[in-house]
Amino acid sequence: MNSVVIGSGFGGIAAALRLRAKNHKVTLVEKHPDLGGRARVFKKNGFTFDAGPTVITAPYLIYELFKLFNKKPEDYIKISSLDTWYRFVFEDGYKFDYSGNENSMKNQIEKISKDDFDGYQKLVKFTKKIFDKGFVELSDVPFDKSFFMIKQLPALLKLRSYNSVYSLVSSFIKNEKLRRIFSMHPLLVGGNPFTTTSIYGLILYLEKKWGIHYSIGGTGQIINALEKLMLEEDIKIIKGCEVINIITNKNKIQAVKLANEKELQADNVICNADPPAIYNELLKEIKSNLLFTWKKKRMDYSMGLFVYYFGTKKIYNDVEHHTIKFGDKYKKHLDDIFEKKKLNKDISFYLHRPTATDKSMAPEGHDCFYVLVPVPNNQSKIDWSIEGDKMKTLVINKMENSLLPNLKENIVEDFYLTPDYFEKELNTKHGSGFSIQPKFSQSAYFRFHNKSEICDGLYLVGAGTHPGAGIPGVLSSAKILDKIF
Repeated sequence: MNSVVIGSGFGGIAAALRLRAKNHKVTLVEKHPDLGGRARVFKKNGFTFDAGPTVITAPYLIYELFKLFNKKPEDYIKISSLDTWYRFVFEDGYKFDYSGNENSMKNQIEKISKDDFDGYQKLVKFTKKIFDKGFVELSDVPFDKSFFMIKQLPALLKLRSYNSVYSLVSSFIKNEKLRRIFSMHPLLVGGNPFTTTSIYGLILYLEKKWGIHYSIGGTGQIINALEKLMLEEDIKIIKGCEVINIITNKNKIQAVKLANEKELQADNVICNADPPAIYNELLKEIKSNLLFTWKKKRMDYSMGLFVYYFGTKKIYNDVEHHTIKFGDKYKKHLDDIFEKKKLNKDISFYLHRPTATDKSMAPEGHDCFYVLVPVPNNQSKIDWSIEGDKMKTLVINKMENSLLPNLKENIVEDFYLTPDYFEKELNTKHGSGFSIQPKFSQSAYFRFHNKSEICDGLYLVGAGTHPGAGIPGVLSSAKILDKIF
C-alpha cells in the first residue's frame, strides 16, 4: 500500500509512523524546510523558541509511536513532569498555583472560598466520568457513521454535553476566580469556555491523571526524535515542497501533485492540513454534495493568536514555567474575540518560560519566553501590519506591570506572529489558531470526518478533525487510522 502524508505536525508524523507500522510504503511531504507544523522551532542568537504547543499531557501517546517499532522512547527523548502546572494571576495581583498536589489545592481553594473545595472535588469526579466516556472510550474511534453518533447521545446528554464548560464548572463552584481557573481549558484547544461543550471538561481530569510535562530541549526535540525514527523506519520525507493538488479519478485518490510539478502516486492520502484548505484548495476537481457544502459553510472557527517571542538578559526566577494572566473582564473579552471579532485592551494571556525548567533554551545568564494572546481570527479584517506593533507594546506593558519588572530594558531578542502567519504559512482558514471551534455542533460526527465524506482514499488527521486540537487530540486522530485501515 502506497500512502502519502501531507503535513508534518504531530498528527501527520504520527499517521506516517502508524501506517509504516502496518507495512505501508509512506512518503511525508512538508511545505516548510523543517518539520513540525504548529510545533516548528525558531532559533535566534542562542535562544530556542518552540513555535507552538508547549503543554504536554498524556505523554504515553508519544511513547506509543516509538513502541510500535520496539524502540525505547527514553533513547530518543526526555519528558519531565512539572510540579506546578500553571500559575494563574488575576488583575488584582492574586496568584494561584495549580498542580496535582491536592493538599496545596485544598489550601489555596479554601483560602479563596471555603465552601468551594467540596464543589471542586465533585467537579473532578464528574470530569472523570466525562473523561472515561469522551477520551478513554471515544477519542480514538472514527465518527463517520450517523448511527454511531446517535448511539452515543444518551450518554453524552447524561454527561450534560449541552452545557458549556463554564456552565458546568459554575454548577459546582461559586467563586468567580475559581470558575475561571477550572473553566479555562477550552482556550488551550481554541474554544470559548462559555460556548464549548462541557465534554471538553475532560481536559481537567486528563491533567489530573497524567500531569503536565515538558520535553527537555523543548517540544521541538520531540519532533526531531520522531523525524529520526521515521528515517530509521524508511519513511521518505520531502521538505520544502508544497502539495498543490490531489489528483483523483471518479472521486478516488490517484496521486498528489507537488509545486515542482512532480507527481507522487498514492493509494491513500492522509492530510494533516486544515480541512478547508484540503477541500477548497487541493480537491478543486471534486464537486461537494449539498450537505457537505452546507457543513463547510456553517463552521465556526477558533480564535486567532498573537504570539510574541522574546529573550531577556535578566533572569526572572520567580516566574513559573506556565503562567496564565487573566484580564479584568473575562467574558466580555472572550465575546469580543469570538463573537464581535474586535480587539480589546483588557487582554488575558499565557506566558511560557521554558528556562524555568531547561536552561539550554537560552544563552547563559538569559531567560527565554513566549507570550500567547487570544485575538480575533482574520474574519475580523484586522490589519496586522498596523496592529501588530501596537499589540506588542500593549503586551510588553501588561507583562512589565504584572509579571516581569523592567522588561523593556532587558529584552535582547524578539519577534512576533499574528493570525496572518497562521493563514499564509500554515494554511488555516481565517488564520485560526486551532481550526474549527470545539462546540457540541462541531464535535465528533459533526467535525470533519477522519475518513473523507466525499473522496475515497482520503483521510484527515489534526486539529480540524475528530477528536480535536491539542497534542493528545491530534495524536489520537492518527490513532484512529489503526481502526480504519
